[in-house]
Amino acid sequence: MAKPSVGWNNTFQKRWILMLLAIFSISTAIVIVIRASSVSCDPQFERTTTTDNRIQVPTTTQIGNVKDPLSFMKSKLVLLVSHELSLSGGPLLLMELAFLLRSVGANVVWITNQKTSETDEVVYSLEHKMLHRGVQVYSAKGQEAVDTALKADLVVLNTAVAGKWLDAILKDNVPCVLPKVLWWIHEMRGHYFKVEYVKHLPLVAGAMIDSHTTAQYWKNRTRERLGIKMPETYVVHLGNSKELMSVAEDSVAKRVLREHVRESLGVRNEDILFAIINSVSRGKGQDLFLRSFYESLQLIQDQKLQVPLMHAVIVGSDMNAQTKFETELRTFVTEKKIQDRVHFVNKTLTVAPYLAAIDVLVQNSQARGECFGRITIEAMAFQLPVLGTAAGGTTEIVVNGSTGLLHPTGKEGIAPLAKSIVKLATHVERRLTMGKKGYERVKEMFMEQHMSNRIALVLTDVLRKSKTHLGS
Repeated sequence: MAKPSVGWNNTFQKRWILMLLAIFSISTAIVIVIRASSVSCDPQFERTTTTDNRIQVPTTTQIGNVKDPLSFMKSKLVLLVSHELSLSGGPLLLMELAFLLRSVGANVVWITNQKTSETDEVVYSLEHKMLHRGVQVYSAKGQEAVDTALKADLVVLNTAVAGKWLDAILKDNVPCVLPKVLWWIHEMRGHYFKVEYVKHLPLVAGAMIDSHTTAQYWKNRTRERLGIKMPETYVVHLGNSKELMSVAEDSVAKRVLREHVRESLGVRNEDILFAIINSVSRGKGQDLFLRSFYESLQLIQDQKLQVPLMHAVIVGSDMNAQTKFETELRTFVTEKKIQDRVHFVNKTLTVAPYLAAIDVLVQNSQARGECFGRITIEAMAFQLPVLGTAAGGTTEIVVNGSTGLLHPTGKEGIAPLAKSIVKLATHVERRLTMGKKGYERVKEMFMEQHMSNRIALVLTDVLRKSKTHLGS
């Protein structure tokens, strides 16, 4: 186990840890699951006209010390409609937008379409966090929600599933609201392409999607499968919160967190720790990662390589939600006799301690990959190299061979990922260099101010079109 640094007493360490954990924002949740080409995207729109619709791609500009780009939203009424309120990526991102809008004086109302009548500690906690920040929380089914939608300057529907709220609640008022709807889409799975979800999509003011790959996928699928056109579509890459960056750039904080987490896992400071931080499900590829990790241990043994002790950690475990899959993972670990090398950690809102503690992040999302993958840029902020699948938004974040290494999805990716694990384990300088380049890429493209600028340009365009359409 790692020993405390000389000169640090346990009381001071614990105080540091508690203080750090208290300041982490919602945006660092491990279940952030929103995740296509390598086109750079920063403020200012480069408009590309297609035969079906227009995808607006922000291009790079320098961001200086100027006023908040969202300041024009002051006093505007914004209704945010989430399909659910949970620790998943979509709701947490929408909450982050709510706080950005509140910070410039916008009036923000939140409604959750799918909400159980039973008391839920997570829902209770998140709602009170919003209320504390001045976000009003209304019932999705009451007249108050309808009145707010009619009066709002902007309505943001979050995820494809949120589309069910329109007909169910607004009913005859749907045509009055559609011209001021911005639809924020994060999904990459085919089962979201249902008419009952997205039949109104062609009539809204615009769609905002987190990566170019996902935007193109939605354009193709809606046309081919549903016979409808996407509205004007804006690609907006995400950015890291100021709270996360403040920890990532604090060497003392990182050292304290690293020692604390590694001690809790039984991992020494000199050991190499590979982690996958995501909600545990087959689509996130924890099973294939464990197979790659085991194969990497075999390669090291067969080739008689001199490598520090390697560990793997699965952050995002939830036995209640994924009992069968969780059992499968643990059974594999037991059968391969690697219990001392693999660690499971329950899902948590605070990923920063684990990012401070690990050496390499593995982003192993399968099928079409992630729409974007917020955890990827968070890891890069901590100067960690990323081993990611060559799919979805990950290909727009990770520069293969520079900030990390990419491998195929599916079983074809097991061996390449195993070789990448060995490569980074045996070449510490390459690992550190990749981490530094990843950090530089984050500072250039994936900061909160970049995201604010990108969203501000989208909202400006949507509000302009909405006013024109409504004749005001």
